[in-house]
Amino acid sequence: MPTKTKAGPVHEIRLGAIKATIWENETSVGIRHNVTVARLYKDGDDWKQTESFGRDDLLQLAKVLDQAHSWILTEAA
Repeated sequence: MPTKTKAGPVHEIRLGAIKATIWENETSVGIRHNVTVARLYKDGDDWKQTESFGRDDLLQLAKVLDQAHSWILTEAA
């Protein structure tokens, strides 16, 4: 039985500590895109990420999501 390799993201957008990762999924009705978002932070010497956002993150989060939406509409169409 062949093993299916997991494909990486097709695009990533980052503004400061906020990033959106765009994933491409092949479905029975064609290509669909999903977006995951994260906030990066440093814990000692290690970089980590969380899906929790504070008040001061929200404007950057909105901008990253807007750019992800635009990328999907233009680049992936």
